Amino acid sequence: MALARNRRRERTVDYWPGFVDALSTLLIAVMFLLTVFVVGQFILSREISGRDEVMSRLNSQINELTQLLALEKGSKQDLEDSVANLQASLANAEGERSRLQALLSAGSGGQDAAQQRIGSLTKELDEQKEMSDRAMSQVELLNQQIAALRNQIAAVESALQASEQKDQQSQTKIADLGRRLNVALAARVQELNRYRSDFFGRLREILSDRENIRIVGDRFVFQSEVLFPSGGTDLNPEGQTEMAKLATALLDVAKEIPPEINWVLRVDGHTDNVPLAGTGRFADNWQLSSARAISVVKFLIAQGVPADRLVAAGFGEYQPITPGDTPEARATNRRIELKLTEK
Repeated sequence: MALARNRRRERTVDYWPGFVDALSTLLIAVMFLLTVFVVGQFILSREISGRDEVMSRLNSQINELTQLLALEKGSKQDLEDSVANLQASLANAEGERSRLQALLSAGSGGQDAAQQRIGSLTKELDEQKEMSDRAMSQVELLNQQIAALRNQIAAVESALQASEQKDQQSQTKIADLGRRLNVALAARVQELNRYRSDFFGRLREILSDRENIRIVGDRFVFQSEVLFPSGGTDLNPEGQTEMAKLATALLDVAKEIPPEINWVLRVDGHTDNVPLAGTGRFADNWQLSSARAISVVKFLIAQGVPADRLVAAGFGEYQPITPGDTPEARATNRRIELKLTEK
């Protein structure tokens, strides 16, 4: 009966090698996960660039680290459970050895078999102690790695907070600069409008006796017939007289405009919608309107107006102020417009 019980105990102990293999496989899997995590950390640290990418990737990294920390905590708990089971098995083995030694001392059972069994149990007990020590070492190493992961998460969160704070400060500075720029631009525009009003006021006084010269919004409008012969681009004597008056008024106003205001007088040429034949000097109304605007600019330069304060532009027939194909509408659209503005 004693031998039968001993055989049953031997069969029961044979399950431990499989359990040890499973535990080793689990530890290898944990180390593989840690290795994958370290490689992922290295790759991720090299790819972070730009404020927006940094913030999004840092958030993603925090989520991944949190998940890995949860997995590591689960693995740690499994290892602790395994260690507890090993310790329980160790206690049972020690109890079995003590019982066998007691039986041997009492002379019950086969002494040789008992001694052999005691030696086997002692060997297994030593192996289990060694395995328990290795498992405890793995648990300690895992605890250190978890602590390192927590430190990395804290560093990432600190970097994210610093980046968000820096971004907020930058946005505040940008908003303040934008507000100051808008105020400065508004002041410049208001000051230029004042000088534009002075310029237009003086032109009204000089040119008030002409019916074909009028003000439209912020522009002085000269009908082409006042300045140019039909189809021509050279100022006629009457046009030269009017442009000389304009140059005098412009030079007087220019003396009062502060140098920090970067103003220009824009000369815009416009034609009616009658197409040119294309056989003359100009192929189309684009060229005619541009040539007339340039002719006015060159005359003003000859009168002493600085060339860097003048701009010539041709619009052809594509900016009419009076729609229609009547002779009156076409006559109104053939014009030279003058506008004092900022570059």
